[in-house]
Amino acid sequence: MDIRRQITQIIEQIDPLDEEENKHKNLVSEWINSGAELFRIQKPDIPKMHLVSYFVPVDEIRKKILLVHHKKANLWLPPGGHVEKNEHPQQAVIREMEEELFTPAIFHLNHPVFLTVAKTVNNMDFHTDVSLWYLVKGDARMDYAFDEQEFYKIRWFSLDEVPNEQVEPYLSRFLKKLNSLTLVSD
Repeated sequence: MDIRRQITQIIEQIDPLDEEENKHKNLVSEWINSGAELFRIQKPDIPKMHLVSYFVPVDEIRKKILLVHHKKANLWLPPGGHVEKNEHPQQAVIREMEEELFTPAIFHLNHPVFLTVAKTVNNMDFHTDVSLWYLVKGDARMDYAFDEQEFYKIRWFSLDEVPNEQVEPYLSRFLKKLNSLTLVSD
């Protein structure tokens, strides 16, 4: 099966949290079906809309998530990165977790749980990230190494202490969705 069809199936599996995620899901389905290039083929923003895979390390026992303070974005956000040409988004998570946290990815689920479409502004240009949010297993007791060229620091946050400022714009909605999953519920 070709990668475009695989990505369509991934999008179809996502159960929207709310009307906004449902709109994002419909927009992304139309974008995929349009035949547009899905992958970033040239840095920083060609094409203007492209795929990203976020991965959120979750310690379900301690009810914590790991976020990174990203240097370019100057935001707290999940680790992750651009999906390479013809790469499966889950494979991008495996690659990015090795590159950014120097540890193998162990998935809670084999599919993303959240989908966002966000305009990203960096200095003079903007582009649109279509982000698939995956959940990976994490242990808040571990001291993870991280890519210091990409991140100022990393930190485990309990689900009720995640910062409200200087964060990925859809993080609060993601947390609402995460809390609805049996993964971290009481």
